[in-house]
Amino acid sequence: MRLENKVAIISGAGQGIGKTYARRFLDEGARVAVVDIDDERGESAVADLQGAGEVAYFHADVSSEESTLQCAKAVADRFGGIDVLLNNAGIYYDMDYGDQSYDYLKKVFDINCHGAWLMTRAAAPYMVTGGGGSIINISSTGAYLYLKGAPAEFPGVSSYAYPWSKWGVIGLTKMSAGELGNWGIRVNCIAPGVTLTEATKKQVPEHRIAQIIAMSALKRTLAPEDLTGTAVFFASDDSALVTGQVLCVDAGAVMPG
Repeated sequence: MRLENKVAIISGAGQGIGKTYARRFLDEGARVAVVDIDDERGESAVADLQGAGEVAYFHADVSSEESTLQCAKAVADRFGGIDVLLNNAGIYYDMDYGDQSYDYLKKVFDINCHGAWLMTRAAAPYMVTGGGGSIINISSTGAYLYLKGAPAEFPGVSSYAYPWSKWGVIGLTKMSAGELGNWGIRVNCIAPGVTLTEATKKQVPEHRIAQIIAMSALKRTLAPEDLTGTAVFFASDDSALVTGQVLCVDAGAVMPG
């Protein structure tokens, strides 16, 4: 029960890895706010999680300042404060890698990067009032994979939408950790490798998954449950003096210095 009585917001928790984080946090004693933009999905997740602990659904569009502010207030009013924010929401499941337009790049950034910033701004004041807290951002080891194959003819400069937005999350982690530490708020980041969710099976070809396994030190892929222990560590008092850090959880495929 490492998170006993801590109030945790988990964005994008209506499905996939976000829902798995929510279940593990409940198992560890947290009171969990499942946040999603899809009300049907979010309410269904809460129904599935009933009995595991105190959990409730809250609507939020993380790309909207007004929506994130309303969400944070609703969570604080419902649970009496906010101790943990896990910025999991992002474009991945429905990522359109074929769209290299500037408009789509902005959309990806608005959710993957700016959304984490907006949720941080919305939740931080309640953490200050409570004497501190923990913010956990979710990046990706894709942010470290710079080399890319090319067709015979020059196709133009890519948008790098997904990996670039996830590199932005790493920068946000460092900047906000430096500032919010003054008020006892820790900010850390998990960079997962390829995790076998339905989204990954949809987005990543089987041969590419096989390549990633072969290139990893531990010769395996990840399940969503493999990420939850790291999130619990960052959310708990076990990491009381850890902030501004990025931890790659990817079976040893990427090992940044």
